[in-house]
Amino acid sequence: MSFHLYATQIVLLTISLFLGIFLFEDIISFINQFNVNFRTALIGLSFGLAVVILDIILMKKLPASFYDDGGINERIFSKRKLGEIAFLSLLIALSEEILFRGIIQFQFGFIIASVTFAVVHIRYWKNGFLIINIIALSLLIGFVYEWTSSLFATIIMHFTIDFLLGCHIRIQSVKKSRDGS
Repeated sequence: MSFHLYATQIVLLTISLFLGIFLFEDIISFINQFNVNFRTALIGLSFGLAVVILDIILMKKLPASFYDDGGINERIFSKRKLGEIAFLSLLIALSEEILFRGIIQFQFGFIIASVTFAVVHIRYWKNGFLIINIIALSLLIGFVYEWTSSLFATIIMHFTIDFLLGCHIRIQSVKKSRDGS
């Protein structure tokens, strides 16, 4: 599982590199998208936290089947240490946001990037609720990019979501094993 996960992220970064070479006139145009500052970090963090809080509330209120992705997220995060979850979340956030917002959305627009992001997350397409969830999340991340013109904001947002939900999955796994369930 780890090999495929890391390989996928490396492939996304490689695709981003090649597309970036062909689609940008110069490296400065690409680098300017990062717009690193406190405001963009705060916006990314705030939206990320809001998504996580809403997700955890919905996980408690809705039937477990609504969040059933075939156990993929549990296999990815349940046995990892905190540092691994952080590293993996950062790698995923960087590779996906550079490709989907920094390349695709910048060059082809909000809708194409959001749809492509949702389609690439195919593992969620077996579950109607998760389809809606990933489309809504994709649109929200795309909106944050449009609003802030900052990859930094979307990377912070994506990292916050993946890291905190990864930690949540890890904590739930530890509780299950401790309770003997």
